[in-house]
Amino acid sequence: MSDCLDRSTKISLLKEPVVKKLCEELDKSSSKGWRKLGEIVGGERRFKVSSDDMEMCSLKVLELEGSPSRMLLRLMGERGCTTGHLVDYLQTLGNSEALQCLKPPALQILIQPQSVALISGHNLRLSCHAVGKSPVQYQWFKTKEEVPNSSSPDLVISPVHLKDAGFYICRVNCGDTFEFSQWAQVDVLNVTSSCGQRYHSLEGRMKLVIQPQSHRLHVRETLQLECGAVGRPIPRYQWHRNGVPIPSATKRKLTIPHAMQDHHGRYRCEISSSSERMWTNEVDVVIDDIYAIGGDSSDLFLKSIPEQLYATDKVALLIGNLSYKNHPQLKAPMVDVYDLTNLLRQLNFQVVSLLDLTESEMRNAVDQFLLLLHKGVYGLLYYAGHGYENYGNSFMVPVDAPNPYRSANCLCVQSILKLMQEKETGLNVFLLDMCRKRNIHDDSAPNIVLRVTANIVFGYATCQDAEAFELSSSGFTNGVFVKFLKKRLLDDEKITVVLDRVAEDMGQFDATKGKQALEIRSSLSERRALTDPILPGDSADLAHARSLQWAKAHELPESMCLNFDCGAQIKLGFAAEFSNVLVIYTHIVKKPEDMSFCQAHVTDFSQDLDVDPKEMNRETPEETGIYLLSSSLPQHCLYTRVSSLQKLREELVFTVCLQGRFTAMDDESVHWTKSINIGKPLIARLDLHRAVRRNSCLQTCMMPHSPSHSPCHSPGPEHRLHLHHGSHQAQDYSRLSPQHLYLDAYEHLQGAVGGCDSYYDNLSQSRDGAAYDSAGGLSCSPGRHSIPIEATDDINELQTVFINSLQLQQQ
Repeated sequence: MSDCLDRSTKISLLKEPVVKKLCEELDKSSSKGWRKLGEIVGGERRFKVSSDDMEMCSLKVLELEGSPSRMLLRLMGERGCTTGHLVDYLQTLGNSEALQCLKPPALQILIQPQSVALISGHNLRLSCHAVGKSPVQYQWFKTKEEVPNSSSPDLVISPVHLKDAGFYICRVNCGDTFEFSQWAQVDVLNVTSSCGQRYHSLEGRMKLVIQPQSHRLHVRETLQLECGAVGRPIPRYQWHRNGVPIPSATKRKLTIPHAMQDHHGRYRCEISSSSERMWTNEVDVVIDDIYAIGGDSSDLFLKSIPEQLYATDKVALLIGNLSYKNHPQLKAPMVDVYDLTNLLRQLNFQVVSLLDLTESEMRNAVDQFLLLLHKGVYGLLYYAGHGYENYGNSFMVPVDAPNPYRSANCLCVQSILKLMQEKETGLNVFLLDMCRKRNIHDDSAPNIVLRVTANIVFGYATCQDAEAFELSSSGFTNGVFVKFLKKRLLDDEKITVVLDRVAEDMGQFDATKGKQALEIRSSLSERRALTDPILPGDSADLAHARSLQWAKAHELPESMCLNFDCGAQIKLGFAAEFSNVLVIYTHIVKKPEDMSFCQAHVTDFSQDLDVDPKEMNRETPEETGIYLLSSSLPQHCLYTRVSSLQKLREELVFTVCLQGRFTAMDDESVHWTKSINIGKPLIARLDLHRAVRRNSCLQTCMMPHSPSHSPCHSPGPEHRLHLHHGSHQAQDYSRLSPQHLYLDAYEHLQGAVGGCDSYYDNLSQSRDGAAYDSAGGLSCSPGRHSIPIEATDDINELQTVFINSLQLQQQ
């Protein structure tokens, strides 16, 4: 049936109008309907439609607007059924009405007009392209009124003015048949020429052109805030007050008539599109309330506003290690890092999110993170992966760590804290989603002397000498820690209060009761919160230079249209799933009328990158491993996921191959190729693959062995469940002696976690570095870990004071 839709298209990708008509035909027919179709498909067993599947389909009639046919088509689509297969089955069924639904329409709109925001004085172009069995005519409308002289596929208004803003639609005629395009919104921004001259292209990334301004007004006056960005598709807006989204505040302009004192605070707007998100500056809104003193209306004063703490900037480094070479692999870190990235961006953090880093890549990533820190900055480090804790020091395990590994193969968290302190940061937050079991093969005791500062917060996903777990699931879910953390992270509370509430939530979770408890250590003396506003303290030039450093790691290539000699046009687009994971997608924009088949795919990637040829150029994002970003990607494309961009040594060059078949050439395919160079995208610009610098964080943790000559006697194959064992109990540091400085290490845990011989169905593997003994059992660590501090008496005294300042927060 050559006049049907593309036979290679999966039926799960059929457009909704086609599926709706097809289901109506199959549902209403008793002899040639869905039940008979299911018998035909089940008899062939290619797509394994069982009697249980058929019963599930039949139960759909009990649901409001339920369709057994739709359920059957969905099951067939999930098992790989294409339009060609469905046509063959319908022909066997003999249902000509259903077959008619799969015929291409007499008129089809291939390119829909896209909503756009642009600056007054620029040129507006909306495009609508259609094909039909006879010549096609076009007519554009603004709302209900015809646009004069607009009978071509492209509507051009040059220059565009504020009055041209509104909603546009195109009517397409082909003989007696007509179709309307989708609506396209045009938003025209009034920006001064000095600002507007910087933005010429509407393709690629959004561009922020209007920032909100601070306001001071009296009670019952009208508050008006405005922001604006240009780009295609049109940006979406969500206003926030003090870090919390304002309900229904989803327009460029925020208007609050009769503002009250409750409306004072810090305002900013989140601006997003299908593939990116940005934030405006955060601005102050002060509402002055006037009170009378002693009943005399002539004596007035302005109500004072509570003192606000500020960050000079907010920077976060998120690392998720899951694809270990020599140790059990994890699943949750990818989801955890993705979710925290989106939440921290809402809090105005500059976020670098990285997956699967080697030791040298982790050290270089930390170095880049440290470059962004300076006086007053809030610095946050989140790590999810394998880890362990020895003598009070926490170690993060890279994906290339040997089996067994030692501290020389890992990164010491306390050494990173030491470097952050040297930057005079305003707040240092460490969220460590890893196990804290003792590494019995590593007896080194790093001597790290930390400053006494009242701005440190540690949030450990589990207690000392215990394991951290992720829940067992066939899909992608959060680890236990982030499952509860993400519900509280946006709260406008002191960070230790937020973590306390997370600990309480985790304590009520049946799957982790008695197995994993959040531990909080803090020396925080002020009410520092992740929601605190940003007030830059450096010169504008220095702040701008640091922002450019961060922007380098998040620069996406511009999308592009590729024109081939055959007349086909391809759109090549890009999206970022993480700072080191790039998504490339291709879409056929236009093809010659005499071309029966047309497809564009990408190939010939550098061997430095982790690109599986079997997972390239797939019809759905999920097929190529893009699970988290799939909902925000354009549909009807071929998708390729390029990970490990930090390994890229040269500019990223690849080939776009166009494959086409013409009706006059039977089944013979013709190929055209174009070489594409997109430079170094995202984190590749920072060259994390390079050798570790001599002054990197490697040198801050004085180990008895360096990686170059360290004997590899670290833990053996680690035990991995998906939960942290241990309890949540306060620790009294006042018992520490200056002469014998030790950290109490939960004596009661010795028996509780000495062996792990019971497993739970809802738990999976843990993120620990614990070792098995020769018999295969989990080796027990002592209940008390002594931490000798090899230093002078002065340093011992300083260390004692500092450790006493780290109060262990009770759940």
